[in-house]
Amino acid sequence: MKVDGECLCGNIAYTADVDPDKVRICHCTDCQTQTGSAYRTNVPVPREAFTMSGGQPKIYIKTAESGSRRAQAFCPECGTSIYSAAVTDPQSYMLRVGTIRQRADLRPKVQQWCRSSLDWAMDLGSLPQFPKQQPT
Repeated sequence: MKVDGECLCGNIAYTADVDPDKVRICHCTDCQTQTGSAYRTNVPVPREAFTMSGGQPKIYIKTAESGSRRAQAFCPECGTSIYSAAVTDPQSYMLRVGTIRQRADLRPKVQQWCRSSLDWAMDLGSLPQFPKQQPT
């Protein structure tokens, strides 16, 4: 599936060809901390199917629980997380679904790192829903 996306300020844009059957939710504590939320939704894309334009992302190197080092790429202007990848010679990129314009068509197929999921994040269906922000 051809997709395109960009960061919040538009400084970094990209196009990619992703497999919608590989969309996943990650509940690891790193994703929780990096997003400031309960989880992150990702989709892998092969290196040859990913093209960026505009500005260059800032890279932060994170060492995972497994010991592997991952490059976390984000916009230096607005802070939007764009992808993660191997530090050297990445063969693929893990795109952040929230930056993809076609995100409504990318329904997650699996959840991972559920041992660190927040209990409430696994069952949101019973919460009241509103079409826009409600006063606090």
